Amino acid sequence: MQGNGEHPANDDAGRSAAFASPFDRAEWFDLLERHGFAAGGRVDARGSANGTAAWLPLRIEAPGRLAGLTNWYSFSIRPRISGSNGRGSALIDLFAKLRGQAAQLDLYPVRDDDRAGILSALRGAGWWVKATAAGHRHWLDLGDMDHDAWWAARPGALRSTVQRKAKKGIVAIELYTAVDPAAWDAYEAIYAASWKPEEGDPALLRAFAAMESARGTFRMGLARIDGAPVAAQFWTVEDGTAFIHKLAHVEDSLKASPGTLLSAALFRHVIEIDGVKRVDFGTGNDAYKRDWMNRHDPLWRIEAFNPSRLAAWGPALKAFGRSLLRKDT
Repeated sequence: MQGNGEHPANDDAGRSAAFASPFDRAEWFDLLERHGFAAGGRVDARGSANGTAAWLPLRIEAPGRLAGLTNWYSFSIRPRISGSNGRGSALIDLFAKLRGQAAQLDLYPVRDDDRAGILSALRGAGWWVKATAAGHRHWLDLGDMDHDAWWAARPGALRSTVQRKAKKGIVAIELYTAVDPAAWDAYEAIYAASWKPEEGDPALLRAFAAMESARGTFRMGLARIDGAPVAAQFWTVEDGTAFIHKLAHVEDSLKASPGTLLSAALFRHVIEIDGVKRVDFGTGNDAYKRDWMNRHDPLWRIEAFNPSRLAAWGPALKAFGRSLLRKDT
């Protein structure tokens, strides 16, 4: 394949569903709840079979309607399984019990790795189920490549930009493996002055960064020009994967490419120092992500309807009707 060699992760060797993520941990869901993302209340769905337990944190969207406990920072939502015997049965038990609590269930974003197992368990528990590709995930699978081999496979324009801009020495790069209050203040100032519209929850992100710093997984890069901070990125590393959570740059600094230089420095650090084998760029289909990554998967929205609840019938008809209409057009 031409260009950056991007291709779908459609082989078992490229799967990463078993690897830990910060978005799987109880502390993450507790943080979302504390910052008001549980909507009408939190529901912790649980199931078990043969000594194996399944757990899925949800929020109440409306009476009878539940959704995954996520927000715009979440890379994915999936049930957590502890134990190895009867994993599928434990998940079916979870969703079967959930039918006593809800008419509808909405899960997004669901990774391609996790979609089939969730769909199978929902159907096994008696739900009507619909899955729709509703987003994108770009990620890097290094395989046997070291940093230099990966970098040599990047597009020539990207490599040339990094080489030319670094040689000029205009941008100074600082890397952090623990939260530095002054550096984090600089990140928030950069984000406020960046090209992005107002979004997110700075207090939640700061609390998340502090939590990851305490765990030793925090990574941050800060770029300066003439001493002034102009670009910042917040990453974490866990179980052989680097997660890129947030990046921002000041618009009028673009000619010096501080964001690109910062990315290059962080990629080198997490690959050479932290020894990661995967880098996850989260949700979104921004074109620049393709320059850095070599894998692209869809993200799925799974809608489930409880046939034993009349309240689910109308929404189910609308959902499946939309699918039929799309097939006809």
